[in-house]
Order: sequence, then structure tokens, then C-alpha cells
Amino acid sequence: MPFRRYPRQFRQLAAYGLSGIAAAVAHYGVLIGLVELRGMAPVPATLMGFVAGGIVSYACNRWLTFAATRTHAEAGWRFALIAAGGFVLTGVLMHLFVTKAGLPYLPMQLVTTGIVMAFSFLGHKFFSFADRAR
Repeated sequence: MPFRRYPRQFRQLAAYGLSGIAAAVAHYGVLIGLVELRGMAPVPATLMGFVAGGIVSYACNRWLTFAATRTHAEAGWRFALIAAGGFVLTGVLMHLFVTKAGLPYLPMQLVTTGIVMAFSFLGHKFFSFADRAR
């Protein structure tokens, strides 16, 4: 496979980016659908979208990005812990940006996504899917 000729870190970041795109499609689809079609407030809608994106993210990152050696039982609770941090961070940032500052929800979701993505990558790389000690 030609992708294997690139350094591991590059492949990992590329796979994380592709996994992130898939998760973002799920997240933003739920967010926009709930806000625009159901009239839901942006903060609870983005948190529901976060959960949808989190499910996609776990599946993609476990197999594509990190080639996890931990079992689901080992990686699952670790992923959930990092995801919970991202969930809280998403809620707090969106509340500050949209509810408190009155900024438009979609541009602020993009900003929030970037911040949470950096937090999540580091957490998943070094904690959720890190290789077990040998």
C-alpha cells in the first residue's frame, strides 16, 4: 500500500484527520439539523452532536488512526474519559461563545472543534489508545 511509505506519525495524523472529518460530519449534521429543523438551542444541540461524532470517532480512531492494541474494555473507558473532557470543553466554550458573547453558533463551533480536536488527539494518543506497557 503506497500510504505505508510515509512516516508513522504522518500516517497517524492523516488518519486522525480523516476520522475527524467523518466524526465532524456526524456532529455537525446533528447540530445543524436540531438547530435549523427542530429549533433547538445551539448548546444542547452541539452536545447531542458531540455524542454522535464521538461514536464515529471511537470506531475510526480505534482501527484506523492508532491501530489499538488494547481491548475494548481497556480502551473504551479511557476513550470515554477523554471524550467526557471534550464534551465538557465543548459545552463550556459554546456556552461562552454563543450564550454569553452572542456570537453565531456555526463559526464558534468551528473554533470549538479545533480546540477540542487538539485536546482529544493528545488524550487518545497518549492515554486511550496508547500501547500497553510491554
